[in-house]
Amino acid sequence: MNWSNYPNFSVGEFRCKHTGQMRMDADFMDRLQALRTDYGKGMVISSGYRDKTHPIEARKSEPGAHSTGHACDVTVRGGDALKLIGLALKHGFTGVGVKQSGDSRFIHLDDLQNKPNRPRPWVWSY
Repeated sequence: MNWSNYPNFSVGEFRCKHTGQMRMDADFMDRLQALRTDYGKGMVISSGYRDKTHPIEARKSEPGAHSTGHACDVTVRGGDALKLIGLALKHGFTGVGVKQSGDSRFIHLDDLQNKPNRPRPWVWSY
């Protein structure tokens, strides 16, 4: 992947915190960069790629979108969270998870395809 295509992000932001690996999908990153350009503000990535052995993924019955490089979590709150959600839908993100309580506030974004066991588009809260 050519990281010069993503001037607002760095490889380090997307590395798995468990293994250090980074396997983000280029199409996902293209979509994320377009979102960031439209958003016009910095975006702090709190979670990017997560290997299947990452404790969060290992607890799941089936590893999620982070383990395929098709998801990230963006630290954001309040009115900025609402703006980010609206722009994410405009840019074709199909999964939006909202965590806006407590100390850890973020928006999960993914671009997974619709499947019978995983309907898309979909919005949920944590």
